Order: sequence, then structure tokens, then C-alpha cells
Amino acid sequence: MTAATTIIDLLARGADADVALAAPGRADLTYAALRALAGRTVTALNGLGVGRDDAVAIVLPNGPEMAAAFVALACGVTTAPLNPAYTADEFAFYLQDLAAKLLVVAAGSDSPAVAVARKLGIPVAELVVPAGAAAGEFTLRGAPGTAAKPGPAGPDDVALVLHTSGTTSRPKIVPLTHRNVCASAEHIATGLALTPADRCLQVMPLFHIHGLIAAVLSSLNAGASVVCTPGFNALTFFAQLAEFRPTWYTAVPTMHQAILGRAARNAEAIASARLRFIRSSSASLPPQVMTELEATFGVPLIEAYGMTEAAHQMASNPLPPRPRYAGSVGIAAGPEVAIMDEQGALLPAGSIGEVVIRGPNVTPGYRGNPAANAAAFTKGWFRTGDQGVLDDAGYLRLTGRLKEIINRGGEKISPREVDEVILDHPAVEQVVTFAVPHPKLGEDVAAAVVLKAGTSLTERELQQFVGQRLADMKVPRKVLFLAEIPKGATGKLQRIGLAAKLGLA
Repeated sequence: MTAATTIIDLLARGADADVALAAPGRADLTYAALRALAGRTVTALNGLGVGRDDAVAIVLPNGPEMAAAFVALACGVTTAPLNPAYTADEFAFYLQDLAAKLLVVAAGSDSPAVAVARKLGIPVAELVVPAGAAAGEFTLRGAPGTAAKPGPAGPDDVALVLHTSGTTSRPKIVPLTHRNVCASAEHIATGLALTPADRCLQVMPLFHIHGLIAAVLSSLNAGASVVCTPGFNALTFFAQLAEFRPTWYTAVPTMHQAILGRAARNAEAIASARLRFIRSSSASLPPQVMTELEATFGVPLIEAYGMTEAAHQMASNPLPPRPRYAGSVGIAAGPEVAIMDEQGALLPAGSIGEVVIRGPNVTPGYRGNPAANAAAFTKGWFRTGDQGVLDDAGYLRLTGRLKEIINRGGEKISPREVDEVILDHPAVEQVVTFAVPHPKLGEDVAAAVVLKAGTSLTERELQQFVGQRLADMKVPRKVLFLAEIPKGATGKLQRIGLAAKLGLA
């Protein structure tokens, strides 16, 4: 089958009567109905005055409408999903930075985005769900207009724009073309051997690349189905597992850990599950969690490595019978992957350096930011900002985020290495090692720790435990015991800026 180069092409993969989208309490949406919805939506968008290359901001809660809106709108405009939890000031920044031509919200929405858009003179369209509609069915209601570039999108039109996190600098706009997102969906579907018989339980936020591409588009690329939940909830996860009988789900490590925390009281749902594998991405999965997930569910845990600029996936551990290794994010799974030194030379296997990529899923470059592009691209390779090493078999092990490496008096310390040691302590549930300012050394090592229920541990005891396994310079000088570690909007634990959040900087 010829690889899809537009989302319209991708939607053609599914058989007419097969289920594309499902959701709790809703009738299923077939592929024939989803294709018809996409066609009607492009026409409706053109009638609202927007077309190809126009950025349309989407502010919708997780669920089938958000999944369907992303897919259908992208067939005719540039989609820009935004976190519904943003404040008015954040919406103002993103809507202006994107030069949004339209804002799409749920009918009757009280989101501050609506008032902000009207203040900025951006038209607002309401997404209306007809009574008794199947999962994802909607119509658009708004003021009429004339689109400058009507009709369906082409391969080199931008399907999706997202911002980088902006933790250490101003957020950058990442444009992803239809070729980019379709290539990534194909890479993921191929690597996971997805077929029309597969069903994904979608629990990731749909304003994030992980859920949009790994869960939704890769499934649709395979003619498979997606169960669109209202978002992740460890209390309802096992009921959804029993009701929808998915063959896989994909999540970030904190979600997996929350699932494990409730696994013991849901043994029946686990025993009857038809999972074929579990996928983890967007943050490093502690090897201990991988081992426990595989033991609990009796299926392989496939850890993948992704980022927005690559339309999500760059590397992935393969399915059995090929080997997978705890602590490795696998082999190249789409783009080429290499290791580069600071001068731009590619390094041999076994050498530590910056992970670089190139391939059809990689963004053509940040929008309107030549300085960032000059820094990000070297000899056609995109610099990920991650430090890692490739072994002789092509397996990639990440040693840290370059910006997260702790520089203690010139000694470079990987916080991931310290995390893995601390997680071996039987009382530790979660940990994030991070840098704190030091008056003489520049930076020192600190750790935020969540203990397992019913356990106790002192700072000194944990320091002694780490000191038995690692050099003294890597032992956290400050340990904070917390009920919960602050997370980002997608559920990822964040090292950068944590010292300030916890009052240590």
C-alpha cells in the first residue's frame, strides 16, 4: 500500500463499516462517517473564511470531538490545538503568536479563550454535537467569510502547529506538514504491527503530539479504532479496559505508575484484558516501572522516544521476538538517528554526544525563527538537545537532556542516573533529580521524592543508600519529600525550573 502523504489519504485506509472512533456512552463512528465528516468540515471551514495555511486554534476538552476535530480540520486548515487549562494571558500569547484566523470551541464554552479571541478580533466558531450523534460527530457554527485558499490540503501544507515548552526560552512554533505527520503515523503503525483488529485506549491529552500522532493518527493509518476517553483517570482506567477491550494503550511514565498503584485491586480486569502490548513515551521510563508493568499485565512494554519536532517518534524498542532493553529507547523507528559532537562531526558507536535525526517526519524548521533554525540544524541533521549513546546493534540509550545535565563544579552529572538508583529503594514511589544553585560549585544535586504509602525514609538514609551505589558528587545534597511532584500539562515530571517551583532557587 502506497504511503499516505495527506491526512485525507490516511483516512482512506479504513474499511467503510469498520469503527474509527469510539467513546464511553456513544455510538461508534465508522470510517465512512469520519471521511464524510472531514469533507463536510473542509467545506464548512471555507464558508467561515479559513482555508489552507490558515491557523485555526482548537480549544476543546479531551474526547471524541477533539480527536475528530483535529483530523477533520487538518484536512483543510492548519490546526493549532491549545491546552484548555491555559489562562487568559496564555491564550492571548498563543493566539497572537500563531496569527490564528479562527478559534474553535465547544458550543456554550466559558473558556477565557473566547473573550481573548473577541478582544483580538479573531472570529469564534462553535463546535456543535447533534443529539444522539456518534462519537466525534459535529457541525461548526460561526460567521460566514471567504477563504483565500479553499479546498483540501496538500502534502506540503502545514497540518499541525505546536509550540515547544518554552521552559528555558520563548516557546518556538513547530510546523508539521501533512508529509511529516503521515510519515510519523506510518512509522509508528509499522513498528507496532497495527492492523484493523487493533484498538487503542486513548488517554493522552490531545493538545500534545503524543496523543495526536501515536494514539490517533497511527491507529487511523492502520484502519484500526481509537477509544477516545475524557482523559486519563486511574480510577476509571480499569473499567475502560474491561468495557472496550483495547489491544494497546500509550501513556507517559507517571500515568503508568498511577495504573500500577491500582493494579492489585483490579486483578479481574487485568486477567480478562486483551492487551497485546503497552507503549510508553514522552519521558524516560524507569526500568523498575517497565519490569513491574510487564509482570502485572503479562505483555511487552514498548518504550519509544519522541519529540514535537519529529512529529513524535524517533526511536522505539521493537516488538518481540526482537530484543528490547530496559533503559534503552530502542532503535531508529522512522528517521535516521545518529550521535554528533559539538563541532558537528558524527560519532561512532559507543560514543556519548548529542542525538541528531533526519527524515520525512522531521519539521522543515521553526516558524519565523531563523536563529533557532541555525542552532537546531547542522549539515541537514536536527539537533534534539538530548545526550545519548548508540551501541553496536543500533540501540539508543539516553544519558540526559543537555539542558538538564547538572554541572557541579565542572563535573557533569546525569539526573537520570541518580533517578534510577533512588528508585531502587523499596520505599520510593517517584523521584526527580534536579539542579539547585550553589554559591561556589554553580550547581548541586537535589531530589524530590514521593514515598510509597505506609513507608518512611529520612534524607540521611536516602543519601547513604545512593552513596553506596554512586560517587559522592552524585549524591543529592538536598532531598525533599513531597506528597506529589509538580508535573507539566501532559503529566510529565519536569526537571527544569523545579528548583524555583520548590523554593530552592
